[in-house]
Amino acid sequence: MTGPPAGTGRALYGCMGLGGSWDDSAYTAADVGHAEAAVGAALDAGITAFDHADIYRRGKSEAVFGELLAASPGLRARITLQSKCGIRLPDGERPGLYDLRGPTIVRRVEESLARLRTDTLDVLLLHRPDPLARPEEIAGALGSLHRQGLVRRFGVSNMSAAQIARLRERLDVPLVVNQLEMSLGHRAWVEDGVLVNTAASAGNGFPHGTVEYCAANGIGLQAWGALARGRFTSGSPTPTGDLVRALAERKGTTPETIVLWWLQRHPAGIAPVIGTTRPARIAACRDAVLREPGLTHEEWYELWISARGAPLP
Repeated sequence: MTGPPAGTGRALYGCMGLGGSWDDSAYTAADVGHAEAAVGAALDAGITAFDHADIYRRGKSEAVFGELLAASPGLRARITLQSKCGIRLPDGERPGLYDLRGPTIVRRVEESLARLRTDTLDVLLLHRPDPLARPEEIAGALGSLHRQGLVRRFGVSNMSAAQIARLRERLDVPLVVNQLEMSLGHRAWVEDGVLVNTAASAGNGFPHGTVEYCAANGIGLQAWGALARGRFTSGSPTPTGDLVRALAERKGTTPETIVLWWLQRHPAGIAPVIGTTRPARIAACRDAVLREPGLTHEEWYELWISARGAPLP
């Protein structure tokens, strides 16, 4: 069993919703205020790790966060800053693409640091696999960033065990994180482990053995989309939503916590990324940060079987 990724704690706050619109317009004072409220709620909930990417709101998520750091000089020392690079958004007639060329990685990190108004990233993730990437070129870029003190630790996002293994063969720095979509609503990662030798395994889609590979090699897992976009916590009457609410009442906590505990109860050491921008909903996740996952073996399975809508094979 591994614990949460180094320096990230039990959960992270995902900053993709901060910074205003996804177009090229500038962020506003209201956007900064909105970010301040969300980040304050995260800190109040015990979250001290913040997840960014260079593309979020076309860089504005990092920029408004940089405004908060500038306005509160002691904040940077209290938190872990994580960002990602490797995706290039569409630009004019050029489509969106992936780019993990060495010089691009270095340039994107330098731009993120400038927007965040900090000298160092605690963690850098490679956002998506680039089929044209050369592992030795990635290794050179990451090694340079580490030697210069621009990035302390490294990881990946949305990568399979085979992709991580190939990359690790060339790297001189360890990979400490793999961030994947994982939730009670997006269960392919856990279904993978029980659909072996069944007809349903072919349609599962999740790269077999990735969770196990990460656990065996000390690579922590982070779960994006961890709250399943409110599917089980919105109050709508569904069998799984009703079960989540009943468990929350029984445990003296919130439905959001139950959904996050379901991830955290897994022995791979999953740290959920909480992406809502609503302070009240961020506050509802507090027990997932400050309390041990309070689900029994049977309750964990009850949630899984209810969400999948069918018995286990």
